[in-house]
Amino acid sequence: MTQSNAPAEEKGLPMTAKWDPEKLAREEAFLQELEKKSLWERIRGYAKLTGPAWLQSAMTLGAGSAAASVMSGASFGYKLLWVQPLAMFCGVIVFAALAKIVLTTGERPYRSFGRELHPIVPIFWALGTIVASIIWHFPQYTLAGAAAWDLAQVVQTNVFDQKQAEGPGQQTEPGDKPQQGQNTTQMRGLELLVKYGAAACILMINIFTVWNYGSHAKGIKLYEGFLRWVIRIVILAFLAVVIFTGINLKELFWGLFGFYIPETTEGITVVLGALGAAVGINMTFLYPYSILAKGWGKHHRGLAKWDLFSSMLVPYTIVTSLIIIAMANTVYDGKDAVRQGLQPVEAAAAFSTLMHSDLGRMILDLGFLAMTCGAISTHMVVCGFTVCEMLGLQYTRARFRLFSLTPVIGILGAGMKLPFWLPILASAICLTMLPIVYLSIMIMANNRKYIGDAVGSGFTRWVFNFLLLVAITVTTIGTVVQIKLKVVDPVRKWLNPPAAVQSATPSQAGEEKK
Repeated sequence: MTQSNAPAEEKGLPMTAKWDPEKLAREEAFLQELEKKSLWERIRGYAKLTGPAWLQSAMTLGAGSAAASVMSGASFGYKLLWVQPLAMFCGVIVFAALAKIVLTTGERPYRSFGRELHPIVPIFWALGTIVASIIWHFPQYTLAGAAAWDLAQVVQTNVFDQKQAEGPGQQTEPGDKPQQGQNTTQMRGLELLVKYGAAACILMINIFTVWNYGSHAKGIKLYEGFLRWVIRIVILAFLAVVIFTGINLKELFWGLFGFYIPETTEGITVVLGALGAAVGINMTFLYPYSILAKGWGKHHRGLAKWDLFSSMLVPYTIVTSLIIIAMANTVYDGKDAVRQGLQPVEAAAAFSTLMHSDLGRMILDLGFLAMTCGAISTHMVVCGFTVCEMLGLQYTRARFRLFSLTPVIGILGAGMKLPFWLPILASAICLTMLPIVYLSIMIMANNRKYIGDAVGSGFTRWVFNFLLLVAITVTTIGTVVQIKLKVVDPVRKWLNPPAAVQSATPSQAGEEKK
């Protein structure tokens, strides 16, 4: 039996349980009946009720996943298809343990982890979540702005420039650029207008959906439906490109099950880094609060497992695999060498050149826009929960809405770069905390005094704990690699710049450090 004696104010969230208790009661009764049926009937029943794991998919399928998948496909073709699914499977195992803890006790983890482990654990967990959500909000808008500007350039080339070329007395060729210095300032102004206009539209959409999420039970359903469609759009966009370029089934099979390891240190670093980067620390904080917001309890444990598999692991695997295949079919040159610095929008432009059509380029840009829209919204949702917990405030609609705006400053990323030191600081805090949070979850999932018989027993418990240890080990190794790449190497380069940079002007040196 569960041994948790937490105060009532530390249990659950006053959302669905308060807004629509009758619906929740019907849902619990339905799940109790479902537990008596066959596996196939349970899966069919669960499919109607999934939700929280969609938030995890949307959060992880952002600018970082896009860049990592583009680089994997462009550098190694199909060969690294196995990496992203394995990385996310490790995350799913840890999230399943977290679901077991929260659904058994109904207690919010910020309070329970601080009481059962140490008060400092949830403080740094929440701090890392807020830092990650704010700092990594910037690159979402950077990608959104870049994709919107790329779309604008395609439209200009294929519509306006062609009309101008067809006009009487015009000698302009489609795609001609303005003369040097003639309209540079105007073009820069137009670029910023397009980027920040697209960013503002995305922000308005997300404020509407996120504030609905924090207002009523139907709002939660609306928001989850919004994320489902965002992810479906992403899948359809990249699927269209893959269908257009074709799939090498033999390479696909060996890419997924061949477990290819690059021969170079740089390539191995890419693999290890990807294994530690699929799940962010803000995802670990968002998940338990999203299931409590739904009013889920002990009868939802089977549903939670299916939700993690069908709504988190499967969409993530499909999207990242489609991006990798698209890049493998078009950009990959067969040399198995890491192509650093290749950005998603640059890959879309390269795709357009190789296929002699802008249609695929436009579809990829739309896919990238959808990815950023989902990630931005989930950053806002998690900040709405996290700031309330850190300040010791009870959840209210007004507070959730206010605190959900915490990462909105990231909209500046649509047209400007982050200061050199901010990503380094964010990486140092968030990457260091992730293995600690994973280990804390494993300890809590085996705390019989706290969750009682839910810890499990026998062979099943040993297998699950073994998988947890594998997930923690893989994530820790990947995190160490990520810290080297994102913290140690940039700081070392900044402290000991190359000779060419040392002899450059201060402005040149600053650009090199960026």
